[in-house]
Amino acid sequence: KMQDDARYLKRIRVKSLSPTTDVAALARKVVEECKLIPISRLPQVEQLLYYLQNRKSSPVEGKVERKEKRAVKPKDLTPFEGMELNEEATITRIEEYVELLYEGIPEKIRGSALILQLARNPDNLEELLHNEAALGALARVLREDWKQSVDLATIIIYIFFCFSSFSQFHAVVSHYKIGALCMSVVEHELKRYDVWREELRKKSKSAPENGSLKRDQDKALRKYQGLLAKQEQLLRVSLYLLLNLAEDTRTELKMRNKNIVGLLVRVLERDDEELLVLVVSFLKKLSIFLENKNDMAELDTVERLARLVPCEHEDLLNLTLRLLLNLSFDSGLRAKMVEVGLLPKLTSLLGDESNRQVVMRILYHVSMDDRFKGMFVYTDCIPQLMQMLYDHGGEEIEAELISICINLAANKRNAQLMCEGNGLKMLMKRALKTKDCLLMKMIRNISQHDGPTKPLFIDYVGDLAAEIRTEEEEEWVLECLGTLANLTIPDLDWELVLKEYNLVPFLKDKLKPGSAEDDLILEVVIMIGTVSIDDACAVMLAKSGIIPALIELLNARQEDDEFVCQIVYVFYQMVFHQATRDVIIKDTQAPAYLIDLMHDKNAEIRKVCDNTLDIVAEYDLEWGYKIQSEKFRFHNNQWLEMVESRQVDEAEPYLYDNDNDRTDLFYSADGITPGDGSVSPDFFGDLQPQNGDSHHGV
Repeated sequence: KMQDDARYLKRIRVKSLSPTTDVAALARKVVEECKLIPISRLPQVEQLLYYLQNRKSSPVEGKVERKEKRAVKPKDLTPFEGMELNEEATITRIEEYVELLYEGIPEKIRGSALILQLARNPDNLEELLHNEAALGALARVLREDWKQSVDLATIIIYIFFCFSSFSQFHAVVSHYKIGALCMSVVEHELKRYDVWREELRKKSKSAPENGSLKRDQDKALRKYQGLLAKQEQLLRVSLYLLLNLAEDTRTELKMRNKNIVGLLVRVLERDDEELLVLVVSFLKKLSIFLENKNDMAELDTVERLARLVPCEHEDLLNLTLRLLLNLSFDSGLRAKMVEVGLLPKLTSLLGDESNRQVVMRILYHVSMDDRFKGMFVYTDCIPQLMQMLYDHGGEEIEAELISICINLAANKRNAQLMCEGNGLKMLMKRALKTKDCLLMKMIRNISQHDGPTKPLFIDYVGDLAAEIRTEEEEEWVLECLGTLANLTIPDLDWELVLKEYNLVPFLKDKLKPGSAEDDLILEVVIMIGTVSIDDACAVMLAKSGIIPALIELLNARQEDDEFVCQIVYVFYQMVFHQATRDVIIKDTQAPAYLIDLMHDKNAEIRKVCDNTLDIVAEYDLEWGYKIQSEKFRFHNNQWLEMVESRQVDEAEPYLYDNDNDRTDLFYSADGITPGDGSVSPDFFGDLQPQNGDSHHGV
């Protein structure tokens, strides 16, 4: 049928179709501009456009996806300056165009430009693919003449680029080894660029005294700019072709072995934005592999990218940020980003809706490192983050936003900034209303810092204590309990809090091994240690039978240093108070456990144990004697081990003949035995006692 024949089809590419397009108006415009469609067909055109606008596979599904695709893919190549011809190429005259490739350079340029016209129409590629004479001639001319004419090289590579835009044609591009040729072209052009720059620098260095020198200098600059423009066209089409071929990871590996990363990083110093978009896209694709990322680290890629943030070109900025995100998984490169001053630049982009998400992901990676948390103080990052939290209202907070806040709240100065104004009030109100565990984790991090922030929590102790119930979700209770446990505030009446909210049964119940997740049990122990600072609370807890429960937990978790340290700290608080000292010393086996832990390998545990046992020894003579005996026994054992090891060391010179060069340091028996250690110890057994001396056993 005629309608199935490609020769009788007219393809209309609709570039402006988006979710907000007025379909009826666009349909009228299509009918008006395309003379082949009668006005009677307007309803069908409108229906087709409506289908295209709403189909699932459309690249205009939503705002975010469209932005992603537009940003990731470099702009399509258009005919470069010098490629335009007055005549129009037709596929039927392809043989004439191929014959021009056997003439001089001008004819070759004209012939290849006409073939390019055909190749730019995807409908012609299939026919060109089967014309081996044409493709073979183009590949030969490129291989032989690319150094003679930049225009010729650009046009022919552009023809093969048209093939590389479709995966099914990659084989023909590889068959003619165009990829390897493009690598050579790029490397050669970058060397030429360095030579041009050096020549221009030498000419501009000599200060011109007269007009003629000034004119020569201006002429050289114009020539340089002209050469640069043509070269960047060639680089762009060559790199775009390589990017398309790199779709196959095996081909990409070959490029990596030929130093594609080094070539791309060198191009980053150029100013042409479309070329930079292409280069950054390529680097972003390569950066997902460890070896390429390491190459980029060695080539100071982050320093070169820093100048592109921020920039006016939206696509270039978005791609640069995405490349930085890939690189930010490396701690060394994160440090480099901070070093080159990217932190304030990234912070300034938080207000940019189109780049906010990727910026927050980079900032999250930076905020993970304790070395850089404090540097956020010198930017306006925290006020912006707090405003974003406030603007969310009752909606769920983005994972990136709350994650950065949690990390930054672990720094004391950041926490103070977060609490400025009504910051803490807003956070507490929001967290208690939504029961958002991550938001409460942020509040918990703020509560850990001594100084002006901790007293601000006094107003919320009751609210937090009310949330500590068995009915609540365990993760939520963990964060609320952890926040309360951090509040070591002298003026806080913990006895009143424990009684009013009936917390003692909850705390005692959760001390049983296996009653809850380890994190929650540990927070219960820390909470007991915090409230035990209060004399009355310590008595209440001791009477409730919590100490035997702690000893049972200590037995179950004796290999976990964190548990042991926190339980020992509770014992320290208990013996510190006169009212609970007797209970600990006389009614429990806590001192015996403390003696066992005196020489634990963990320094913190040893320190808390020593402090606790010092108080016990001072108060109870019997335990004081046991503690002293244990300390003596331990030190005596250490001394004996040291003596034995020394004796072994001293015996070694006799075991190994002439093993030490410093024989003059050996003791000798007043000249009876030589000092070189060559006499056997049996010699001393043959000596007879003289002058009433007798042998004494040692």
